Amino acid sequence: MKAIGDIAIIPLGTGLSLSPFVAACEHILEQAGLDPQLHANGTNVEGEWNDVMAALKRCHEKLHSMGAIRVATNLRISTRTDKEQSREDKIRSVREKM
Repeated sequence: MKAIGDIAIIPLGTGLSLSPFVAACEHILEQAGLDPQLHANGTNVEGEWNDVMAALKRCHEKLHSMGAIRVATNLRISTRTDKEQSREDKIRSVREKM
């Protein structure tokens, strides 16, 4: 099942700078083939459900190995059964109505 997700992974107990942790997760999401699109408060991904979930698990494991005592993930994910749809399709549909 294809999934489109918006992910914010938050390492806790690591100090104020989060960019090294974000960069590590971006690398994992890229390696998983999820075409991550970084934005100011998280990352959009697109891929098979199991691939998304497996990549999130690897992100948690990586951040813990980097010293994060706790890791919290906020995830919004959508799936469809009626048709294939990409992030770009969703954005284009809204823009056409503007």
